[in-house]
Amino acid sequence: MSEAPKHDRTHWGVYMLLLLGAALTLVPFLWLVCGAFKRNEDFFTSTFLPRGEGFLGIAWSKLTLDNFRTLLDSSGILRSMLNSVFLSSVTAVLATLVCAAAGFALAKHEFRGRRLITAIVLVAVIVPPTLLLAPGYQLLFKLDMLNSFSGLVIPALAPAFGVYLFRQAASSSVPNELIEAARIDGCGELRVFFTVAMPLLRPMAGAFMLITFLGVWNNFINPQIVLQSESKLPLAVAVSQLRGVYYQDYGLQIAGTLASVVPVLALFLLLQREFISGLTSGAVKE
Repeated sequence: MSEAPKHDRTHWGVYMLLLLGAALTLVPFLWLVCGAFKRNEDFFTSTFLPRGEGFLGIAWSKLTLDNFRTLLDSSGILRSMLNSVFLSSVTAVLATLVCAAAGFALAKHEFRGRRLITAIVLVAVIVPPTLLLAPGYQLLFKLDMLNSFSGLVIPALAPAFGVYLFRQAASSSVPNELIEAARIDGCGELRVFFTVAMPLLRPMAGAFMLITFLGVWNNFINPQIVLQSESKLPLAVAVSQLRGVYYQDYGLQIAGTLASVVPVLALFLLLQREFISGLTSGAVKE
């Protein structure tokens, strides 16, 4: 009889720790939301909302939507957001297909050099991306792909991390017997991949697509290296350019940051089940 209360106390302790961690995580988001509606002069007088004589001790009359109006009117933020949506969506879909096909081939096809290619993929996973900036820029220059969206999309189509993830997922989730049965029924290799393998790899595909979308959406360095036209810049770069030299409009900068956070936050909340199941789909040993 004494074990049950002890077990309950352990659960309550875990829940309290989780609530504390959630609160600490949400505080920066709360500060971000409050800052987007504050005037510039109120940033150094209050941490969250400006204090006053209103309800809950808050000066509601000092809150303003001018930051969002300025953001939409003068900074071309909508164009930059469309650029980010295009780059992130196209890269996420194409990279998922390419990595899934490459991972499936490495896991389920026997061919000469398969072990060598797998070893190269593993080595490429640990190479820091910053080391590839200079050779990548030189290659894009020789291919005349600078200042174009293709210069950002094509190099991101087959990351080693994605290829290895799908290899592990295909090894544990796609039975060899199912592939052989499809071949006996007359399916070609492309049909086997799309009708047999891809439905079984759907959790990993959803997780990787979300990871890729977030990575491209938040990419800050590569667009500044590849793109020169201001009309082609994505949202992450456009928000950074809201910063002035002699005057800082903190409300405008935070409103731009909030505009870049909300779409990906909504996408993550919609796809969180697929994301969690995808992360665990390749966890089974071969």
